[in-house]
Amino acid sequence: MERRFDVAALGEAMVEFNQTHPGEPHYLQGFGGDTSTAVIAAARAGANTTYLTRLGDDTFGDALMDLWRREKVDTSGVEREAQAPTAVYFVTHRPGGHEFSYRRAGSAASRMTPGWLPRAHIGGSKILHVSGISMAISPSALDTVFEAMAHARGAGTLVSLDSNLRLKLWPLEQARAAITRAVGLCDLFLPSVDDVNVLSGHEDAGAIVDWCHSLGARNVVLKLAGAGALASDGKRRERIAGHRVELVDATGAGDCFCGNLLARLARGDDLFEAARYANAAAALAVQGFGAVAPLPRPEQVKALL
Repeated sequence: MERRFDVAALGEAMVEFNQTHPGEPHYLQGFGGDTSTAVIAAARAGANTTYLTRLGDDTFGDALMDLWRREKVDTSGVEREAQAPTAVYFVTHRPGGHEFSYRRAGSAASRMTPGWLPRAHIGGSKILHVSGISMAISPSALDTVFEAMAHARGAGTLVSLDSNLRLKLWPLEQARAAITRAVGLCDLFLPSVDDVNVLSGHEDAGAIVDWCHSLGARNVVLKLAGAGALASDGKRRERIAGHRVELVDATGAGDCFCGNLLARLARGDDLFEAARYANAAAALAVQGFGAVAPLPRPEQVKALL
């Protein structure tokens, strides 16, 4: 089958309002949504990408469509709906880190169903990327993600999964059941260490990677935040050190990592080369506000490397 796209991502895109000074009522408008940020990161890294979602027929939906067009992300798999809104979220900054507040209940994306799924886009992509948030926004979205994964496997499309555990969206036991099932259906699992601490009960990075492989994931890249990453293909493991940078805002850093890693895999890098590149890209992304605006270009990543 001809692969029109390097990376297809499925999930919910959102408009972001990011607090620029802790404790002050000033917010910078940007864009977010984990899989949307990842696919934009992949596009900036040089991948041919498409995004699969549903948006409200509203001003915020228009803004997201304009964003993807500017970023050269294909939008033919995006559906608009007049009866449901585009979701938004707010980021506030405190001494202990950043905190998210969501306004996404009943959003257009949460109404996605398996019958809506743009299957031709999935079959026409080298890699499908989904996340725990894609599954958590509604029961019908959960069914849609599993149908997308099944269709991808049948079409020979690789499946990438980011854990992105958000317990504001669903109870832990429900999240654990869904995410662990999904790990067994993916070719590449990209969890954060904080997520898998909660899901598995393990704290040691090596034990976490063992747990991920035991569920069926062939390849695992464990994101260790500022400490870098641990990549494993089941036979070889490599610890990738973090970069010392000034942290401004960590919003979207993990999604930046995922998108850059997938772009490099699609271009022919092995898992470890791709993870080193993605690690550097994420280090650059935390040096500006918002999920999308600081996403780096290849020349910036290569300079850091």
